[in-house]
Amino acid sequence: MLNPLTIKQLQRFRSIKRGYYSAVILAVALVLSLGAELLVNSRAVVVHYQGDLIFPTYGDVIPGRTFGLDYDYETNYRELKRLFAERDEGDWVLMPPVPYDALENDLNPGTYPPDPPSFASSHYLGTDSTGRDVLARLVYGFRLAFGFASILLACNYFIGITLGCAMGFWGGAFDLLFQRLIEILNNVPVLYVIMIVASIVVQSFWTLLAVMVFFGWTQMTWYMRTSTYKEKSREYVLAARAMGASSPRMVSSHILPNTISVIVTFIPFSIAGAITMLTALDYLGFGLPPPTPSWGELLQQGTNHLESPWIVTSVVVAMVLVLLMVTYVGEAIREAFDPKKFTYYE
Repeated sequence: MLNPLTIKQLQRFRSIKRGYYSAVILAVALVLSLGAELLVNSRAVVVHYQGDLIFPTYGDVIPGRTFGLDYDYETNYRELKRLFAERDEGDWVLMPPVPYDALENDLNPGTYPPDPPSFASSHYLGTDSTGRDVLARLVYGFRLAFGFASILLACNYFIGITLGCAMGFWGGAFDLLFQRLIEILNNVPVLYVIMIVASIVVQSFWTLLAVMVFFGWTQMTWYMRTSTYKEKSREYVLAARAMGASSPRMVSSHILPNTISVIVTFIPFSIAGAITMLTALDYLGFGLPPPTPSWGELLQQGTNHLESPWIVTSVVVAMVLVLLMVTYVGEAIREAFDPKKFTYYE
């Protein structure tokens, strides 16, 4: 059961319409992106062949000979759908709404990519400079960006909350040691470090994540240290100490729950910052390796092919909408969890 204060905060959040509806839209988009293979994929969702139902989306590669074709590599389901329609023998193929994969090159004879948007070819936002579907790369790039931001957020917050509470609660030499360490890390140019790492090792999702976690936990640590310093001097903590509560219990049961507003308030802004950082690194060529679908790589293609405005327009509109909604959610959370809204002084 939620306590009355939490219920009031949730009601306050719901009353802030633009933040609430932005959160709903983002939640729906994230849920749909988790099953993106069912919506944006070159594999069929369902194939009905000779009375059997086959579900290729999340299974192994199914060779063309399985459906009576004359090759052993993976079935071209768009071609199979056309073939079944011509035969009219009761077999059919259900394709996703966007029947292209994010890594698939769809080249048209006689034309040179990028190709403009076309409903006839199901390239609703056109193709990029190598013939890959722009909408497919936007969808998979959205899932990758939010996945990266979520893992980065979890790691940074786990380290920052743990160390920040320890620094604020125990203080002394432990606090001074980590203060100096944080000051050193904050003065290191992270972009140069990423450039050096990218020139030495093959950049990957986990390599980039490790570098950003190594330098990214310091901000939350400062906030939690300050909040813990304030909370540990309050009467309820002193009363818990007088009653014999251990230090871990005072931190976990008394101090941490009363600093939750600080943690929750910064989550949307941290996600927006991580998405922006990843996009910027991909745009500069120091992010995820190609052909990984990413918004930064798509933005780079768009700026290099301004004669094909659908590329840069698509990614810019997608970024603006997502970051705007994340910002609205952050503002609503900050307003809803503001302690002054539900504090009474006697």
